[in-house]
Amino acid sequence: MTLTKFLHPILRYRTQIFHCNGICFQQIKRCKSKQSAISKSVRTEVDTHVKPLGEKVKETTKTASYLGIILLGVGVTGTLFYAVFHELFSSKSPNNVYSQAVKRCKADVRIQDKLGLPITAFGAETRRRRRQHASHVVFERDGRQCLRMKFYLKGSFHQGTVQLEMVQNDSGDYEYRYLFIQIDDLLQTTIILEDNRSKFASSTTQSMDLAF
Repeated sequence: MTLTKFLHPILRYRTQIFHCNGICFQQIKRCKSKQSAISKSVRTEVDTHVKPLGEKVKETTKTASYLGIILLGVGVTGTLFYAVFHELFSSKSPNNVYSQAVKRCKADVRIQDKLGLPITAFGAETRRRRRQHASHVVFERDGRQCLRMKFYLKGSFHQGTVQLEMVQNDSGDYEYRYLFIQIDDLLQTTIILEDNRSKFASSTTQSMDLAF
């Protein structure tokens, strides 16, 4: 009885020690599990945000391709706008030369008397009777840019054929080499508005007749 009383506190103390050791072991195990989970989470997050080198190269190439397409589109659009602007507003454009020649002819009293008012201008006619723009040719002669053009005027009395040639002067602008109209009447009357062929004389003889 005395031995049992003596051993009982010892056994009880050892049991408490074993119980404490078990709790500590479980806590250590839980800590290790949490650390492992955190490590995996960090690794996964890093793997998700850090892309491989090959993928970065592909994305860079794709971005550069898109940028090149955009720049090409901007360049083509700018070229088209420049061409349209030059055609409509440049003093050397065929459209502007045609408009100025029509105004010049319509304002001439001799042409008004021969053709009759009102006077309309138009280009060559097709088989479908659709009137096109004025026929013109751009070429070089003696190092100067030249432009030849032919169109028609029609009034209440007669119709006439207008022919002209423009020559680039020393300032780079166009000047008339000649401008005349041939009336479709019985006499085939010719009215000359400009004749500067002597000023722009060429080694090659040039005819006033315009062939298209």
